Amino acid sequence: MTFSFPKGFWWGTATAAHQVEGNNTNSDTWLLEHVPGTIFVEPSGDAIDHYHRYHDDIALLARLGFNMYRFSIEWARIEPEEGEFSLAALDHYRRMLATCHEHGIMPMVTFHHFTSPRWLIARGGWESKITPDRFARYCERATRHLGDLIGAACTINEANIGPLIVAWGYTPPADVLHQAPWWQATAQALGTRPDQLSSFMLASSPLSTETVLMAHRCGFEAIKAASASKTFPVGITLALQDIQAVPGGETIAAQKRHQINDMFYAHVKGDDFIGVQTYSRARFGPNGLLPPEDGVELTQMGYEFWPEALETTIRDAIAKTGLPVIVTESGIGTDDDSRRREYIRRALGGVVNCLRDGLDVRGYTYWSAFDNFEWMLGYRPTFGLVAVDRKTQVRTQKPSATYLGDIARKNALDSYM
Repeated sequence: MTFSFPKGFWWGTATAAHQVEGNNTNSDTWLLEHVPGTIFVEPSGDAIDHYHRYHDDIALLARLGFNMYRFSIEWARIEPEEGEFSLAALDHYRRMLATCHEHGIMPMVTFHHFTSPRWLIARGGWESKITPDRFARYCERATRHLGDLIGAACTINEANIGPLIVAWGYTPPADVLHQAPWWQATAQALGTRPDQLSSFMLASSPLSTETVLMAHRCGFEAIKAASASKTFPVGITLALQDIQAVPGGETIAAQKRHQINDMFYAHVKGDDFIGVQTYSRARFGPNGLLPPEDGVELTQMGYEFWPEALETTIRDAIAKTGLPVIVTESGIGTDDDSRRREYIRRALGGVVNCLRDGLDVRGYTYWSAFDNFEWMLGYRPTFGLVAVDRKTQVRTQKPSATYLGDIARKNALDSYM
């Protein structure tokens, strides 16, 4: 059975600046990678040198069949010191945007994808009352320079990532984190106290959540004001979880659903879309988060192979926000590319089910375009449609890239059941 997607459906793949550009030396994450005792297994270094190789990379994505490319611009490059904007960095991103248009690709720009300038973190980061204003100023300046070439924009990537990774046990709560020697070393390097250090991915307090959501609203308004002559859709992306309960776990599952998903839905009113980013499910029993069941297939990230989660979160996001959905991330870390193809097929089957039911889903973006730097886990997890030899920087497209590119080119999915 073949399903044809709506005309104009966006078929994309994605990257984040810090994970692919290389040598983002002025960001807080670069510093975190290099302090003594760091929790990063290796530094990002040259990454895949996308900063210099973007033209060929974008051309490759176009040849594969994609009509959209989601990438982030790096605040730490554009505003390396507070109030000092780099025309060279802005012109670099303008050339990237122009390259997308040259190859018939709609560029979706993310203004903040986890990393922040060191100066911002030194001033309190994502628990500081100045951050929403500074983020809005950066968004306004970048949009004035780039906005006529932007096709769509995300203010903040995964605004709920801090509370999520603490709830899932990936990082400790703040009071424990502040005692870690590597955290204290980072604070010392920035000239601040450990309890005043608030890096985006590790910011999980109620104050940081309030700051992130206020920054989104201020950034949204700044982008809209600066792009008034050329309007494009603007939204936020959330790391949405398919939270399920086994018998006895209904109460705690509902609590986690509110904490991770629902609380953030309440702050997207007035946005043009919501970006859904889903990878797996999370099961809760009466005592909390359950490990994957014995014998189930796991990804390189250690969570369950469960592409059906995407359909659940799309339906939930639309039901609770009333906004159109763009799937801004969906993918799998695996060294078996046949499993990537199967993951894509089943995830897209969920998108088809939503569209058949009349839900407003406007695009599907696979994460990620290339094997890249996966934050604390370094280069071991491979999410990419394209492999990269980091010694030579040679790109090699995987069979899954051809598979998804063919779907994009035809705007249709065969054998999705």
